[in-house]
Formats: sequence, C-alpha cells, structure tokens
Amino acid sequence: MIPVSCGEIADAVRGELVGVEPTGVVDGAVVIDSRDAGPGGLFVALPGERVDGHDFVGTATSAGVTASLTTRPVDGSPCIVVDDPQRALGELARLVVGRLPDLVVIGLTGSTGKTSTKDLIGRLISPYGETVVPEGSFNNEIGHPLTALQATGSTKYLVAEMGARHRGDITYLTGITPPTVGLVLNVGTSHIGEFGSQDNIAVAKGEMIEAVAAGGTAVLNADDHRVAAMRSRTEQQVLTFGEAPEADVRATDVKVDGEGRPAFTLHLGGYSGTVQLRLIGEHFVSNALAAAAVAAAVGLTPEQIADGLNAATLMSAARMELTERADGVTVINDAFNANPDSTRAALKSLVAIGRSRGARTWAVLGEMLELGDTSADEHDAIGRLAVRLDVNRLVVVGAGAKPMHLGASLEGSWGNESTYVETIGEALELLRAELRAGDVVLVKSSKAAKLRSLADALVEAQQ
Repeated sequence: MIPVSCGEIADAVRGELVGVEPTGVVDGAVVIDSRDAGPGGLFVALPGERVDGHDFVGTATSAGVTASLTTRPVDGSPCIVVDDPQRALGELARLVVGRLPDLVVIGLTGSTGKTSTKDLIGRLISPYGETVVPEGSFNNEIGHPLTALQATGSTKYLVAEMGARHRGDITYLTGITPPTVGLVLNVGTSHIGEFGSQDNIAVAKGEMIEAVAAGGTAVLNADDHRVAAMRSRTEQQVLTFGEAPEADVRATDVKVDGEGRPAFTLHLGGYSGTVQLRLIGEHFVSNALAAAAVAAAVGLTPEQIADGLNAATLMSAARMELTERADGVTVINDAFNANPDSTRAALKSLVAIGRSRGARTWAVLGEMLELGDTSADEHDAIGRLAVRLDVNRLVVVGAGAKPMHLGASLEGSWGNESTYVETIGEALELLRAELRAGDVVLVKSSKAAKLRSLADALVEAQQ
C-alpha cells in the first residue's frame, strides 16, 4: 500500500499509539495472518472462533511489522490500540483509497457469478493499466478492505467484489471504496434465508448503484427485471448488458460447443464481432457481457474487449474447472459455492458435455446453504431437474442435501440413478469403485459443505 505514518493511521482509526512513534511508517503489506507479516507492514489482530489474533502479535513483531492493530497493549510490541480492529481495518482502507484520487474503483455485486465476473473484468482491463483484482472471493468486511489496501500510487484500477447478507452491507463496503463503476449482475435466491425474499435482496444489491460516484457509471443487467429497475436509484450514466434487444452491450446467436464452451456475437455501439469463450457453461455469457460493459465504461474499445474475452481464463479455482484424468475420467470442479441458479447452470453444462462426447454423466451434489424456509423445496427441485436433464448418475452428499435425492426419486429416478450418502468419504468410495473411462463428473456444493475436498481427491486420484 502507499506509505502512511502511524500517527495518520491512529487519527483515522481513532487509535492510541503504544510503543510506536507517530512518525513510524507503514509501507508494507497489511495482513491478518501473522505468517504473512513482513518488514514495514501492519498486522491486524482479529478475534476468531478458535484463535485470537492477539496471541500472534509477538510473531508479527518479530517478522518486522511497523505496528499491530490491537484492542489492548501487547508487551514488547508496537501497537495501535483501537476498540474494534475490524472496523479500524475498514477505516484505514478508506484513508488509503482517499489518497488515490485517480484510482478507478470497479465495484460489483450479485447473487451469482460475482467472482467469475471479477476475474473476467481483471483479464480485460489489466493489460491497460496496473490492476488490483484479488484471487478468490474477498468480498466481505475483512477481505474487501484488505483488497483495497493492495492499491498503490501506480494502481489504475481496483476491482472490488462485494457480497451482502444484510441490508447495509454493501453501503458499508462502498463507503470504503466509492465505486467509479458499479455493477449489479443479478438478483437470485442466494442468502434468501437471511433476506426473506428476492425483492429484499434487490434492495440490498441496489445499494451498489446508489453509491456510484458523481460522473461514474452504473452497469445493470437488462435481462433481470429487478436489476433493470435499479436505474431509478441513480442519477449517473447507466449502461446495460444482456440478450434483451434494448441492452447496450448485447449477445446474439449464442451457441455452446461440444465442450460446453459458449460462443456469441457481441454487439457494442456499432460494433459486431464473434466471441468464443474458453469457459465452460452457457451462464458465462451473461458474466462476459457484464465484464464487457464494465470495460466499455472505463474506455476500452469494442475490439479490445472482444479480443480480451476470446483469450480470457478464470483466475479463481473450483469454478467449472475441468480436469482430464489420465484414466479418461473428466472432473468438473464447481465446488467453490452453490445456490439454485448456479447449480441449474452447472447441471445443464454437464449434460451438454456428456451429450457431445457420448459419455456417462455424474452429478455429485452437496447442500446449498442459506436458503431458509425454501431449502427443502429448492433441493427437491434440483433433484427433479437432474432426472429431467437425464443425468446418468446423481450422488447426493449430506443430510442437508437429501431432499435432492427424494426429489429425483419422486420424479422417476429408478435403480441406482440417484444415490444418497451421508459423508464425503462414502461418496469418494462409491466414485472410486464405479467411475470408468469416459465418464464426466460434476462436483458442486456450497463452500461449507466442503465437497471441494472431494473434487480435489478425484483429480489427484489419477494425476
């Protein structure tokens, strides 16, 4: 990050300097893991469920940090003592971003596709200026300011993914990094257990549009009526994307090849050109259009955007990540996270790939979390969809996902087309025993269901 004195930090976070001079300078990395601490950095001692960051302040000091953000003095260590280190982390990030007036902040949110779209945006714009775009999903009140603090005086673009579990979450995050470009991808059912309805989710996601800075651009999905209606929540320029005829950035002639990779004609202004994505799944068309609209908003030409989309790959793992094993089994790891919309899209991609290869298809599915009272119905619907799509084998893992198996059975699954197992270990044992050359296996669940470990084990089995 840009150099900031300890005195300036203390003023910004309302902290007290203990064992450190106001003239001390933080010009290294800001970290929450003492193993990542280094000279000139700042360690943020966050309380955790199992460990307390204060127990590692000494380790960070030994690693050479200028100071640690703490709630109490720690003997032998330079500290900036605050009431709440997490809040102070956000206030520090706001201070740093405020000192970078030429920084273009691209904020994005949505119920599905945030991280994949963030990756695509990074791929498109990074050739045209130094870009901060985190790998993975650093989209909460901790990860977001840590991402912002990676910006330096030479950074041109900051791409900031923002999630929400409650109203006001995005307002808080955009307060740290006011967006020059604000993007809302969609309003789905993710976290509906917290919000209660899609309309309430739309209210929360629309906070991104309300936060777009003067002279900035709001980017909205023309194919999602709840997102399109957010136009009324800003006085800034609006750019729309989608397959709808009225979209400013539009796709027509969408086709999916035998490997599940979509192609389409991109329309932008007076330009029309072919885009062949390297990504698996028709749902990536919407993400690509969103990224294209953001790139147009920051000044890229249509030709640069089309070229970038044709070359783009994702940076973040476990998102429709395809691996061909040496024994002929194909594993599609989409187990980073899951909700009903993304699971439906993944199943359709699995079937398209299997059909093109004449291969058996396996869907190994775990629980989709945070669906509230709709959970049983949503899981049941996914099981029924797997049968309608003619997935050859459905393996449902864990008690929370069991309604998928019941739904598949009620839809007409017969024999062992659908199998329920309680544990990841049982699922792995079944797959190791029954997979054969040519099979295509999709693994998908919410992060907390931990099926990513199953996907990793399947990939490692024949490397």
